[in-house]
Amino acid sequence: MSAEAADPGAPLRRRSRPRIDLRRLGRVALRGPVSRDRLPDAIGHVAEAHRAHHPDADLTILRRAYVLAESSHRGQMRKSGEPYITHPLAVTLILAELGAETTTLTASLLHDTVEDTEVTLDQVREQFGDEVCYLVDGVTKLEKVDYGAAAEPETFRKMLVATGNDVRVMSIKLADRLHNMRTLGVMRPEKQARIAKVTRDVLIPLAERLGVQALKTELEDLVFAILHPEEYKHTRALIAAAAGPDAPLDTIADNVRGTLRDAGISAEVLIRPRHFVSVHRVRRKRGELRGTDFGRLLVLVTEDADCYAVLGELHTCFTPVISEFKDFIAAPKFNLYQSLHTAVVGPGGAVAEVLIRTHRMHKVAEAGVVALGNPYAQDAATPPSEPSDERADPTRPGWLSRLLDWQESATDPDTFWTTLRDDLAQDREITVFRTDGGTLGLPAGASCVDAAYAQYGDRAHTSIGARVNGRLATLSTVLSDGDTVQLLLAQDTASGPSPDWLDHARTPTARIAITGWLTDHPEEAKPTPSTMTSLYDGGPGPAEPASPERDAQATAPARTRSGPRATGVVVDGPDAPVRLAGCCTPVPPDELTGFVVRGGTVTVHRRECPAVAAMQEIGRAPVGARWADAEGRESDAGCRVTLVAESFGRPRLLADLTEAIATAEAAIVSATVEPPSEQRVRHTYTLQLPDAAGLPALMRAMREVAGVYDVSRAQHPAPAG
Repeated sequence: MSAEAADPGAPLRRRSRPRIDLRRLGRVALRGPVSRDRLPDAIGHVAEAHRAHHPDADLTILRRAYVLAESSHRGQMRKSGEPYITHPLAVTLILAELGAETTTLTASLLHDTVEDTEVTLDQVREQFGDEVCYLVDGVTKLEKVDYGAAAEPETFRKMLVATGNDVRVMSIKLADRLHNMRTLGVMRPEKQARIAKVTRDVLIPLAERLGVQALKTELEDLVFAILHPEEYKHTRALIAAAAGPDAPLDTIADNVRGTLRDAGISAEVLIRPRHFVSVHRVRRKRGELRGTDFGRLLVLVTEDADCYAVLGELHTCFTPVISEFKDFIAAPKFNLYQSLHTAVVGPGGAVAEVLIRTHRMHKVAEAGVVALGNPYAQDAATPPSEPSDERADPTRPGWLSRLLDWQESATDPDTFWTTLRDDLAQDREITVFRTDGGTLGLPAGASCVDAAYAQYGDRAHTSIGARVNGRLATLSTVLSDGDTVQLLLAQDTASGPSPDWLDHARTPTARIAITGWLTDHPEEAKPTPSTMTSLYDGGPGPAEPASPERDAQATAPARTRSGPRATGVVVDGPDAPVRLAGCCTPVPPDELTGFVVRGGTVTVHRRECPAVAAMQEIGRAPVGARWADAEGRESDAGCRVTLVAESFGRPRLLADLTEAIATAEAAIVSATVEPPSEQRVRHTYTLQLPDAAGLPALMRAMREVAGVYDVSRAQHPAPAG
C-alpha cells in the first residue's frame, strides 16, 4: 500500500539509505540506557537525516527528548505489536528528511507524551523551553479534534486557529497522520475507510495549502488505495507496465541534457515519476495514456535567472506547447510554490512536461513550510519575548493568515466551519494583477467581489464596479488567471454591499464580510438588482453590434435635460423632446446639428462630433438646431460638458484637478480615471457649469495644474455610468 513505487522521492528519502526498520529500532530502544556521550542507536537515523539539512545542528536536545519519550512510553505498544516509541521516532524521521529544524524535531519526539503518559506540559517547558512546550501543547490539542461530520465546530475552530499561530504544529500533525496511514492495515476495514475519508477531506487539503507536497502526495496514494482499491490496482499495473529502460522520457531527458550542456548552462535533469493519484487523474482526463504521461522532467539550477535561461533554450531547440506554460516564479502560488512549467515536443512527437526550478525552490516545493525553519528564531541582539497565543509568523502562507482573519470575523462557529470546508474544497487558484503592480491570489471562479475584499477588506463595502483588462466590468464578473483588475470604490463611505453580492462571492473573506455588514444593517439589506447589472453598460460579456444611434443615446439620466426649453436649444420642425448628446456635450457657442432617435426625441450634437458623420453614413437626415437667444433660455440652466485631461502621474494629481474644477464653480457629475499607461494618466470629467462662458477659463485652470499637458473637449462616446 506504499506510494513509493510511484514516486520514490515522496518522503525525500535518499536512495543510498536503506529503508529503516522501526520495529527493530523500537526493540533496541527497550534494551536500556546508553552512554551519555552519544545518541541512542534508535535515533541515529534521525540525527543523520537532520545533519544532512542542518550540518551544525546541536543534537544534545534531541538525545534528551528521546530519552524522555522512550522512558515515558515504555511498556506501551501499538496495535501493530510494535513498541509505541516507534511512532514518535517515525514521525520525527519524516520531518527530519523534509528538513525540519531542531525545535520541531524535539517537539515531534514528545508530541504524544502529554496526551498518553504522565508527563506534563510544565515538565516539558522546564526541560525544553517555551517553544517546544508551545508546539507539544498545540499538537496535543489537535489530537482531541474529531475531523469528521460530527465535529464540534467551535472546538475545531479553536484547535485549528491554535495551529495557525505556528505552522510547525500542523507540520507535526501531518507527519503523524502519514505514519498512521502507513500502518493502517492492522485496523478493521470500516475504520480504515473512516480515517481515510477524514484524511482526504481535511488533512490533504491542509497539506496542499502548507505546500508540503511530499506528505500530500503520499497521503493521497494511501487514501486512494483504501477508498478505491480496484482503481488503485489498475493504476499500479499501468505504472509497472510502463517502467523499463526504453521509456520515452529517458530519450527526451538525454536530449535536454545535451541541449543545456551545449548552451553552457549547468543544470541537473531528472525524471520525476508521477504518483498513483496523478497518473489516475491524467488517465481520466485523456483516456489513453501516453508513454510520457507517467512522469515529468525536472530541471534543477542554481539561480532564478538560470530558470529563464533553461526555458529559453528549451523553447528554442524544441517545439513548445505554449498552452502549458506557467510562470510560478514571478507569481508564486498561494502555498509558496515556485517553478516554471512548460511542455515540449520530443522525438517522434512525444510531449514531455517540464518543471524548471532552483534547488531552493525544489526544497520548498517538496517540504513547504517545513523547509522554512523556525519562523520565530530571534537574533542574538534581540531580547527574548514571552510566547503568546497571538504571534505574527512572517513565513505563514497567505491561506493561513486569511484563516486567522476569518475566525475573527465569523463570530458564528458554524459559519466558520462551513466556510473553511468550502475553501478546502477549492483545489485550484488563480493570480490576478492589480494596477499598482501587486497581485491577488484567488480561488478559481472568483469574481470582482472577491478581488475587492481581498484588496480592500471592509472598504470594499463601497465597491461600485471594476475595470478588468481595461474594460468596465460589473462586480459579478468572473476573473481568469492573469487578468488585470482595478476596483472602483464610491466616495460615499456609508454605502454598503447588496445581498446579491453573496451570489458571486467565492472567498470566505468576502462572504463573511458581506454577511456581517448585512446582519448589522438589516434595513438596508434588500436586494438591489441594478447594483450588479446596471452600474456599467457594455462591460465584459456578449457585446451588442455597434450603433451610432445607440452611441448618440448613450447618456445616463443624470446627464440629460429633456425638453426644448430645458436644453436651451431650438430645433427645426414640430415640438419634440430635445437631448444634448453625452458623447460630445455641446455648450454655447458650439455649432449644432440634431437627429431624431427612438421615441421622437431629437439628440443634439456638436457638428464636429464623430457621431454626426456616422449617422449620416447610415442615411439619417440631420435636423437643424441652434442655441436659443438669451431671453429664450432659463438663466439657471447652465451647461454640461465633458472634458478629457491628459497628464503625467504624480501624487495628489487628482486632488489638485478637482480643486481647480471646484474653484471654477463647476460641479462634477461623473469622473473616470483610467489605469496609468507609461506613467501617463487620462481623466474624463462630465461637469455642470453655471455658465458656458466660463468654460475657456476652466480649461486653462486645469491645464495649469502641474503634470497636466492637455485638456480637451470629449470627441468620442462617453462611457455610460
